[in-house]
Amino acid sequence: MSRFRLLGAALVCVVMSVPAVAAPPALADEPVVLTIGVGEDLDSANPFTGLSSLAYEAFTLQYPTLTQYAADDFSIVPGLAESWEESPDKKSWTYRLRPGMKWSDGVPITAEDVAYTFNRIIDGKYERTNYGSYVANMVRAEAVDDLTVKVDIAKPSPVMDHLFVFILPKHVWETIDGKEVRKYKNVGTPESPTVGSGPYVMVERRAGQFTRFKANPNWYGGKRPVDEVIFKVYNNPDALGQALKSGEIDLAHGLDLGVYESLQGIPEITTVASTPASFSEVAFNTGAALEDGTPIGDGNPLLKDKALRQALSWAIDRKAIVDRVLGGEGLPGSTVIPPLYPQWHLDPANPYTYDPAKAAQLLDAAGYPVGDDGVRADAKGNRLSFRLLYRTEAEGASSQKSAEFVQSYLKEIGVEVELKGVTEDAMYEFVGQGNFDMFEWGWGVEPDPNYMLSTFTCGSRSYEEDGTIYANLSDSFYCNPEYDKLFDEQSQETDFAKRQEIVKRMQQMLYDDAVYMVTYYANGLEAYRNDRFTGWVQQPKGNGTLIYQWGTWSYFDVEPVTAATVAAESGASAAPSAAASGTDAAAPQESASGGVSTWVIVGLLLAVIIILILIIVLVRGNRRASSADRE
Repeated sequence: MSRFRLLGAALVCVVMSVPAVAAPPALADEPVVLTIGVGEDLDSANPFTGLSSLAYEAFTLQYPTLTQYAADDFSIVPGLAESWEESPDKKSWTYRLRPGMKWSDGVPITAEDVAYTFNRIIDGKYERTNYGSYVANMVRAEAVDDLTVKVDIAKPSPVMDHLFVFILPKHVWETIDGKEVRKYKNVGTPESPTVGSGPYVMVERRAGQFTRFKANPNWYGGKRPVDEVIFKVYNNPDALGQALKSGEIDLAHGLDLGVYESLQGIPEITTVASTPASFSEVAFNTGAALEDGTPIGDGNPLLKDKALRQALSWAIDRKAIVDRVLGGEGLPGSTVIPPLYPQWHLDPANPYTYDPAKAAQLLDAAGYPVGDDGVRADAKGNRLSFRLLYRTEAEGASSQKSAEFVQSYLKEIGVEVELKGVTEDAMYEFVGQGNFDMFEWGWGVEPDPNYMLSTFTCGSRSYEEDGTIYANLSDSFYCNPEYDKLFDEQSQETDFAKRQEIVKRMQQMLYDDAVYMVTYYANGLEAYRNDRFTGWVQQPKGNGTLIYQWGTWSYFDVEPVTAATVAAESGASAAPSAAASGTDAAAPQESASGGVSTWVIVGLLLAVIIILILIIVLVRGNRRASSADRE
């Protein structure tokens, strides 16, 4: 009897001494797959076409830029270029590429690829949609030798050391002409992956379902622990959260507040709320027109009246929207450069506070009295009745709620709002054609303000070519020659303090003209399985997002959880926390919960089963022995 007790105790000791291991690692012949759940699909895999957040994530994975924004603080660090410099006469910039780089198909990466990319944008019309603001001051790009490219500029430019332009392989894209590029999908397949120079290339895409990327064997950064990255699309916020709980995905991005809160306290899941590099807004159709001024669309002409737009801006309680739509996970909105970039963000003078009485007074003064039906109208009887579009995707859950609040607030001051939910693709079409009154959407904002500010210039309005209207970056159709003049000034000002002053004047102008009602800066809500992958990087350090970064920092460092990493983390957990010791946290600021992982529990249960089986075998053996003794 004592033998059983000793054996059982020994087995329990062995089991308890085994280090806790999370998800079992892939076998040697199995790829390590990182699966990310998102609430929106990419609108296009073509870098000249795509505008959605996931599209830019796909571009960033496949096509590095010459330089990039550092993970810690957005400082400028090498990308494809290892060095860069401005000429003494300030008429050109020279970039020196890393030696020995290859495209994913084995073709060498040279300065010809860089020169081709910039010149195609300089010469193109459609190609300038996403990148025109970066090449505005460029004259021509020239490959000096295989590793050196020179870019001539007409005027000095403050953005030449951080051009967020994806460098494309000349030998692939030169076969796609200016007309074909508009319809070019750029979708990779297992037999014919996309050709890129980034850490991953696309090998499969099913619209509305998933996009799969495979590690680029020729990436200059070397082999990484993750072999494949899959983005799975979930059209329902609850389904996105459930997929993370079940282990179907490893990270969930763009979570709904309720789902985010439901994930907190689960030992295997770490939740992260990041400071936003974005804003959400209700945009007005200020007078849809082509870049040459030709009117388009069916927008309500009353919204051309700045006094009307200003009055509506006083009717919105942004703080209440943050509290009730975002659950406090964000800040009330003001200007189009978010507070994450304090060197550029403006706290506007004369801010629009929630003052419905003032809004009503301004509407009265502007000639919009309340009619018998409770809706205001102008002197000709044109009612203040507007259409407001909102997004229906999973990540647009807050879009509908925000739109409903705006509808309610405007009703209080005698303005009628009709809501309509549409997909992001449909909204892009409506907006580009000018067929809207107002819409709810948002922008991700680059660390440099040039791109964001360019979207409000007259030249960023839609344009017509061969009888077809193409959307450009302007979604409000704002056109103000004074604003354009300031934009040109800041795009040529290399003195930081002077440029900063111009940028803030531009934000104040947009704010005063009530082009947008910036509703909020929403925290980015993400969560990941801490028993599956580790090494996530925030950009910027301490309060930034884990993916959808200005670079590929998380994809560079993330790796599967193994027995070694668990043991290391267990040892580290015994040390004082960074907050307690007063040191900077190297890991993200997370609302992680402690506890035993599911895999540990499963391991213990298996051990118990093994012990019971051994006990049964030994008992039976002992019974046989006892029976033999009796015989």
